[in-house]
Amino acid sequence: MRSLLLLALTTSAFAQVGPNYERPATAAPPKFKGVTWRAATPSAHLPKGTWWTVFRDSRLNSLVSAATANNQQLKAAIARFDQARAAARMARGDFFPTVSLPLSAETQRTSEHMPSPFPLNGLHYLGPAYNAPIEFGWELDLWGKIRRQNEGVRADAAAAADAVHNILLGIQAEVAINYFKLRTLDNEMRIVREAVGWRNEALKIAKARVQAGAGSELEQAQAETEVATAEAEISALQAQRDQLENVLAILIGTNAAGFNVAISNGILASPPGIPSGVPSDLLERRPDISQAERVLHATTARIGVAKAQFFPSIRLLGRGGFQSGDIDLLFEPSSLMWSVGPSVSVPLFSGNKNVWNLTKFKAAHDEALANYRQAFLAAIADVESSLSAIRNLGLQAESQGRARTSAEKAAMLAKTRYEAGTSPYLDVIEANRTTLATQRATAQIAGQRLIATVGLIKAIGGGWDQKTPTPVPATTPDPAAKNLDQDKLGFLSKVKGWFAKD
Repeated sequence: MRSLLLLALTTSAFAQVGPNYERPATAAPPKFKGVTWRAATPSAHLPKGTWWTVFRDSRLNSLVSAATANNQQLKAAIARFDQARAAARMARGDFFPTVSLPLSAETQRTSEHMPSPFPLNGLHYLGPAYNAPIEFGWELDLWGKIRRQNEGVRADAAAAADAVHNILLGIQAEVAINYFKLRTLDNEMRIVREAVGWRNEALKIAKARVQAGAGSELEQAQAETEVATAEAEISALQAQRDQLENVLAILIGTNAAGFNVAISNGILASPPGIPSGVPSDLLERRPDISQAERVLHATTARIGVAKAQFFPSIRLLGRGGFQSGDIDLLFEPSSLMWSVGPSVSVPLFSGNKNVWNLTKFKAAHDEALANYRQAFLAAIADVESSLSAIRNLGLQAESQGRARTSAEKAAMLAKTRYEAGTSPYLDVIEANRTTLATQRATAQIAGQRLIATVGLIKAIGGGWDQKTPTPVPATTPDPAAKNLDQDKLGFLSKVKGWFAKD
């Protein structure tokens, strides 16, 4: 027994079947198109920071905070992380022996041929049997199976934590994107309302000209059409805004019926600039890439678990206590019984189950490897797309600004010429329509630039601040949740809770 224990302790320190995890090499670009960044190095451990504050919008800050505290999808992800973390802690128990006290009281009949120090000659026992033993069991980790199992579940827990941050980043980005869409609509509605005012003025002029005999009823009807069209456009924009408010309500975990975002009459701010020298290794902080790598790590460890099934397993077993047919004599010294010794299980034939089990986990590893490489390629494409959008939208904004200035000037000239009677009213209509279109396009491009900046921040894993810590976010507890402050309860309180009604 002592030699077996010594063998287990010495062997388990070295033997560990299965491949050790090594991070796959990835072809990270030294720079991205249109911007010079430092060479990439693994940085999944770096924090993300409160990136949304770079937009300097207090309402956006409050919405992101509300989403972090109340979003139900995020709460579900945190609950999954709690499950994975509990599974990892539970798996650590496999390193230690198990001790139990299986008390029993039963009626039994013994065999007439059971082992006995004297001939039984057909004697047997029929009656009550009372047992009060202590059972001991300990599986020796000779081949590293238990260590590989723990390695896998720890990687699962880390992947679950990355999934929390991936969902959190996605929620925060969705809040910012929908908020900027809503503010873009506010800006468009302001422009269209101004257009309604201009067109009402034109309608008044057209009516006055008709009354004075200098104009035609056609001009008046055209002016009335332009006013009604603009008013209808306001209603269409308002419907879109209401839908965005409902989306924001879902993201921040509140009832859409009682949620609203006050209309802003201000012009959209310019997007924040990308700091010079932003490192491309920020790409490595993307939680989806980190999650894919953790999953790959877990599947690698499970190859070792599958390989360990081909080797013998040894358990140290012990059983000792009291056994008696009379409960009054159960704890007498003469009722003492015990047994101790190893249990060896040698896999001789399993119908190739172990072979196919190993094949399955190798295929799972290859799937996880492909998913990891796909996540990395998608991340690079996301960054490139966001940088291209920011660059081209900036150029588009400059051109659109010139077009807006020219259209506004043309509208003023058309109005002046119409009032002087040297130009038809149709010129005024066309000039006003062009002006409104260019003004709305300018507002839309301003919103798209902000949204593209959010896309870049999301693409590089959440901003370029590398100093702010990012623990698993604290959410507002659900009163109906079962896991409220369980870690803070004492042992007796936990036991009491086990027997409480659900």
